[in-house]
Amino acid sequence: MDEHFRTAPLAANLPVLMGVLAVWYRDFFGAQTVGVMPYDQYLKRFPAYLQQLTMESNGKHVTLTGRHVDYDTGAVYWGEPGTNGQHSFYQLIHQGTTLIPVDLIGFGKSLNPLRDHHDKLSSNVFAQAQALAFGKTEAEVRADGTPERVVPHRVMEGNRPTNTLLAEILTPGCWARWWRCTSTVSSPKGRSGTSTRSTSGVWNWASAGQQIIPELESKDEPDLQHDTSPTP
Repeated sequence: MDEHFRTAPLAANLPVLMGVLAVWYRDFFGAQTVGVMPYDQYLKRFPAYLQQLTMESNGKHVTLTGRHVDYDTGAVYWGEPGTNGQHSFYQLIHQGTTLIPVDLIGFGKSLNPLRDHHDKLSSNVFAQAQALAFGKTEAEVRADGTPERVVPHRVMEGNRPTNTLLAEILTPGCWARWWRCTSTVSSPKGRSGTSTRSTSGVWNWASAGQQIIPELESKDEPDLQHDTSPTP
């Protein structure tokens, strides 16, 4: 993946394309969050990994020279295995008023084959991508025999941005390549002039915590010099 990122033309460079799209939707469409929906239970914690990778890397408000930025520098990443999410928050992604770009992650083969289960699972990946992209018009809803009073409620506008990412099967090698891809993507996501790799903000609460620990452990009443926010 590193070699691909270094040598592939920009138009066919996966980390570059994903990074540029992230900046495009964040800065020009105002998308504040990105949904990551893996259709494999083994990746249930993958969205949490991306939270640390992207939000710590690109959660910056100043440039390398200390100048306050005048553009958005990062989105909130979140997600859930696809079949769980379909019965909770997909409604908002499809028909809500907030634009949420989504990454749908699927696999050609299952690690635990069971009759036609994986075909049904994969059909949901493609169906979601199609519905998010193209939606459903009033005419299409009526053609399904929908009662007229219900028609407006079943219309989906579509044009919701998605990436559909497919691999043959989830193996250690596949995961390593995908992990490296997402790690590399964080660099194009970082806007020019900001430090993608620094985590200076972490030290603010880390140093404050070191001050508070002895106060909590003190046998005598400590002389507190804090603001009133943690006052019970």
